[in-house]
Amino acid sequence: MAVLKIVPRRFEDPRGWFSETYNQARYQGFGIADAFVQDNQSLSRPAATLRGLHFQRPPHAQAKLVRCLRGRIWDVAADIRAGSPTCGQWVATTLTAQGGEQLYIPTGFAHGFLTLEPDCEVAYKTSAFYAPESDAGIAWDDPAVAIAWPLDGAAPQLSDKDRALPRLNGIETGFAYDGVPLTLTELS
Repeated sequence: MAVLKIVPRRFEDPRGWFSETYNQARYQGFGIADAFVQDNQSLSRPAATLRGLHFQRPPHAQAKLVRCLRGRIWDVAADIRAGSPTCGQWVATTLTAQGGEQLYIPTGFAHGFLTLEPDCEVAYKTSAFYAPESDAGIAWDDPAVAIAWPLDGAAPQLSDKDRALPRLNGIETGFAYDGVPLTLTELS
């Protein structure tokens, strides 16, 4: 399954706008068959807050549907599937509250984001419940992945947990290649 950027339609009038942010039938038409079971939300106060790169190992692997509720973030998905010709490669896109864009990240990918301004709120759906025994991640600055974070000289704000994450080549992710190389497809 590809990483998908989805831009839901907005219906505007003088009062503001309305948008359908999730519709199971419509998203199944995009190829997203996941049943989402948990919603999460975060607030990152300082700009240059970096969260990630996170994933859950099987049997509790999580697909995610991410959107920015306030502010702007740079959202990243990195391929961590053993045997994938794109393992260690990444894609990224900007998600904004103003634009309402979403990023679908299938299982087999690590996820992280960087806030591009202060006071960013991010919400995301997951296809599996949080399972501490499956919680894992890779270092945001792993040179083998070499993500070009748009930090513009700023030092990222990291949690202690994220600061201590290992490199990709030092862990077993539990994901096998499904025959679909990493791509980022935009849908509306």
